[in-house]
Amino acid sequence: MKLTERPFKEFKLSEIFEINYGVNLELNNCSECTKNENSSVNFVARTAENNGVSAHVYKIGDIPPQKRGLITVAAGGSVLSTFLQTEPFYSGRDLYTLESKKKISNEAKLFIVTIIKKNRYKYSYGRQANKTLPDLILKLPVTSHGDPDYDFMDRYIKSLRSKPLSTRNKPLVSELGKRVWADFLLSDYFDIFPGKYHYPEEYEIGETPYYSASNENNGIGSCINLKADFEGNCIITGKIGCTAFYAPEPFCATSDVNIFKPKFEMDAAVGIFVAGVINFSENYKWAYGRQCRVGNSKKIIVKLPSNDEGCPDWDFMRDYIRKLPYGDRLFTIGK
Repeated sequence: MKLTERPFKEFKLSEIFEINYGVNLELNNCSECTKNENSSVNFVARTAENNGVSAHVYKIGDIPPQKRGLITVAAGGSVLSTFLQTEPFYSGRDLYTLESKKKISNEAKLFIVTIIKKNRYKYSYGRQANKTLPDLILKLPVTSHGDPDYDFMDRYIKSLRSKPLSTRNKPLVSELGKRVWADFLLSDYFDIFPGKYHYPEEYEIGETPYYSASNENNGIGSCINLKADFEGNCIITGKIGCTAFYAPEPFCATSDVNIFKPKFEMDAAVGIFVAGVINFSENYKWAYGRQCRVGNSKKIIVKLPSNDEGCPDWDFMRDYIRKLPYGDRLFTIGK
């Protein structure tokens, strides 16, 4: 199934959900326990991790847990962190719950959760989502009558690969410490240039990966219906934080990212190795107030395994990544 099979239409969040404030508990006023203890209840907070569950607490006698099947949205903290809660839960401060006005499946809810998260770039710690949440605009697939097509959302999510990824590779003893490492200027091995800004009205949902200055989802902010601006098999870094990702397929990218196009024969394994080294050596140096622009990127020096000729040992990097657990699954990447 493809998203392009259906037209999309804009809806306000309040048109499709009842929006309520959570029970507003403080974790330090609850008694924590393990998940497997009797009367254990998930405590959902304003975190972007672990489906929003920050702890497990004992059930409070006069406060019933909120029911399963609700969607939780953080109005503060990790703003617009959104999750489907499949178990009863308590909610912490500045957390809203969404209950669909129509009976829809969990798969359809997960579809909408993803759409809500796509709006996270509009918010920050200083701009919370409390007053504006009901008016949040979501683009959703629609029926011929212009209503949200929950059946399509359900079938689309079910069509996605859900079988756990497996690997034949066994854990290996790292050889990284046995190699000779040397400093290398990345611009000697990569052409480095910025992405291209696209106005939001230029595109709809499509199949082309659109990279943004995100540290999630391999840097892909969305998939759009524009023709790719750049070839795949590149490394992409965000100007904010210099978070690096390997991009296997042709793509579009915002001007908030830098693109590293290899001057040598690079494959997925080498790209992933180099991206990991960039993250390790550069992330702590850059922030919102100190962006890593193209000029800065051309000055980046990283340590890489070196061969006998004093050049980067691409063969070792390739072999190392492919021997890691799940490294055997990389043969489908970048082809």
